[in-house]
Amino acid sequence: MIDVFGMALKDYQNGQYTEDIKTFSSLDEEDVIPVPYLFRTFDEMPKIEQKALELARGNVLDIGAGAGSHSLYLQNKGLKVTALDNSEGAISVCKARGVESTVKNSILNYSEENFDTLLLLMNGVGLAGKLKNLSAFLQHLASLLQPNGQILLDSSDIVYMFEQDDDGGYWIPDDGSYYGEVEFEMEYKGHKSKPFDWVYVDINTLQNACESNGLNCELILSGEHYDYLAKLTLK
Repeated sequence: MIDVFGMALKDYQNGQYTEDIKTFSSLDEEDVIPVPYLFRTFDEMPKIEQKALELARGNVLDIGAGAGSHSLYLQNKGLKVTALDNSEGAISVCKARGVESTVKNSILNYSEENFDTLLLLMNGVGLAGKLKNLSAFLQHLASLLQPNGQILLDSSDIVYMFEQDDDGGYWIPDDGSYYGEVEFEMEYKGHKSKPFDWVYVDINTLQNACESNGLNCELILSGEHYDYLAKLTLK
């Protein structure tokens, strides 16, 4: 399987940046992920990410680390950080940029160590894929926590992407699936990824899922665009 995301990161790292990653989803036809954005500094990050990095403490697992921007910031602050990503290219870029501890794996297959902070930024909860997987996903994350550990994650309520009626309600398709479930494909320099499932979870749905899985869920910050940062801890 072609590591489309990793290819783009490696090109940028090696000074061969000429185009961005195109995304195609079941929600909108085409969008882009600007590759330089994945290499952003703390000052260039949205408030939600900055807040999460300020709250991170102890031994940190940066899940879906990408180019390692969050890991590097925390490492430079003196924290012990492990950057985890399923992309070979992402991990090689993390190493090239100076991240000291990296793991190439998917989070669901990882169980080597316990952490004080699990970081899932850029809608990291999306890795659950579908809402029906959220409970198992949260349980697995909880199993990686130290007793007083925390999970810091952000997501969005994508209800705004649906049409509104005159009463201010939203026209959400009634096909039995959760409206935050999206199928994505990525394309870079003519190479396409396989389609993959991704889920955006609204805060109420997340809080209910946490409640039924023995986790506290605290809303830390709401962003400007239906996005939010939440902190999850063991009950």
